[in-house]
Parts: sequence; structure tokens; C-alpha cells
Amino acid sequence: MQPNQHLRILTISSMLMLVLSIYMVFVYAPLEIVMGAVQRVFYYHVASGWIGALAFLITLICSILYLATRNLKWDHVALSSVEIGVVFTSMNIVSGSVWARPIWNTWWTWDPRLTTATIMWLLYAAYLMLRQSLENPQRRRTFAAVYGIVAFVSVPLTFAAIRIWRTIHPVIIGSSDPSAEGNFEMTPPMRNAFFFSLFTFTFLYVTLLWHRIRLEQLTVQVAAMQSRLLNKLST
Repeated sequence: MQPNQHLRILTISSMLMLVLSIYMVFVYAPLEIVMGAVQRVFYYHVASGWIGALAFLITLICSILYLATRNLKWDHVALSSVEIGVVFTSMNIVSGSVWARPIWNTWWTWDPRLTTATIMWLLYAAYLMLRQSLENPQRRRTFAAVYGIVAFVSVPLTFAAIRIWRTIHPVIIGSSDPSAEGNFEMTPPMRNAFFFSLFTFTFLYVTLLWHRIRLEQLTVQVAAMQSRLLNKLST
């Protein structure tokens, strides 16, 4: 089977899993008795946050591998993963605001988790701006790799924020402050929908990453063809 066929199957499977996850979130999982329908945002809110962290972890690993080997494929993966991570982190922040509005009676509060998540988003948005600002390809890749390693400090800090500082953000898995607003216990159907959403988003991340890497490779090939054509015309 050709790689494109594998990718096609992966893409179709991702779409089917997304449809099934919608069914599990909005039909299979019961309505939370305190927060009501807005609690259903939780399933995609956490899943998108998980993918953001996973994407930035992949960037960290590939940045280290690029600096160690200078192999362009690791730079392609690092860049592709950051772009996907920024998108899913944006989804996480926006969905969190939607969830917070009826529960906390505000769209935004400078809670430690929200603050650190925003800082993380800004750092990786700056990563993309850094790559656009440097013209020399070798310097751009090197600086981006170093930056991708340093910026990852914000990821575990964001995860640990609600465990380090006093916060109103609930800890759904693990110990939690019972006074946290929006805290709730998951029933077995809720837990099934939650973990299926995590699995679906992870599957979707792999699919998007594969597509984005192929696009980056095609971009590099086109640039090389343009360079060769310009060299021929100049001679």
C-alpha cells in the first residue's frame, strides 16, 4: 500500500472517530446535574489542551534531534507540530472561556492555569514569528530548535499550575480542592466519553501532523525547483 493510501485511510478514520466522539459527548454521556449542558465543553476542552501539550513535546524532541543530527526532517516535524499545537491550544483557551462564563460568571480570570496557558500560547506563537523573521535558512532552523527547547518549560508549568497554586480551576483527574468552582465527579459513561475524546484528538493530531509534514516537504521541493530554474535563467 502506498503512503498516500495510508494517509487517506488515516484521514477517513479520523473523521469517523470525530463523528463518534460527538455522539458520545452529546448523547451517550449524561447531563451533569449542577453545570448542565455547558459541562459538555469539558470533553473537548481537555482533549485540545492535551494535544497542545503533546504537540509541543514532539517539538521539543524533534528540536533536540535536529540540533544533534542537522537532519531537515526533524525541523519539518518540529515546525508542523508547533503549528498544530498553537491551533489546539487556542481551542483549549477559547473553550475554557465558554465553560467559565456560566460557572464563574466571567469570560476570563487571571487564574494560575489560565495565565500559564496563555503564556505558553504566546511563547509558541512567538516561535512561528521567529521563523518568519529570519531569512537565513540554517540560522532560522537552529534558532527555532533552541527556542523550541527552551519554550517547553511552559508546558509542565501549565499542567502543574493548579497543583502548585491556590486556584478555582478544578482538577478532574487526581486530588482536587473541593472548593474549586466547576469541580465534578465523572460517572462511568462520562469517563468513557472523556477518554474516547482524548484518543480521537490524538488520532486526529497524528493525521494532521502527517498532512502538514507532507505540505512542508512539498514546499521545500518547490523552493528547490524555483532556485534551480532561476540559476538556469541567470546563466
